[in-house]
Amino acid sequence: MTGNPHGYTFNHTMLRIKDPEPSLAFYRDLLGMTLLRQLDFPEAEFSLYFLAFVEEGEAIPTDDAGVREYLFSRSGVLELTHNWGTEKESGPTYHNGNAEPRGFGHIALAVPDVHAACERFNEAGVEFVKRPDEGRMKGLAFIADPDGYWVEVLSARRMAEQ
Repeated sequence: MTGNPHGYTFNHTMLRIKDPEPSLAFYRDLLGMTLLRQLDFPEAEFSLYFLAFVEEGEAIPTDDAGVREYLFSRSGVLELTHNWGTEKESGPTYHNGNAEPRGFGHIALAVPDVHAACERFNEAGVEFVKRPDEGRMKGLAFIADPDGYWVEVLSARRMAEQ
């Protein structure tokens, strides 16, 4: 079977975060994602932050129903969930999936130039799990977000050449 007979869209991945400030700085300010919507649930003491890459000039609806439809109909959305109070805990709060026992692995970010992106990440003090010229798989990198989740940094063109 080919195509998408049901019209499904892979909409989003959710990651639990300890503190929204460094996480938003990482995904929004460093990686360039746009915060599409923040939802706060005071009665349950948590907040949701929905981010995605938005093309320059792309129109984002401003009305509540429009932005919800826009958000939940697109691909490649990242949902960050902050349980209030976790930012006050010492040490890691969540398992990143790459320590034992392994589970969740990573999300991936396609960039035009892996080395240029990694140079920028290095200058910003981002933690590297793997640099582009290390290991068996050359030309791609892994960085860690503020909660230790891995983000693969790859070039679509380079992946096609392998």
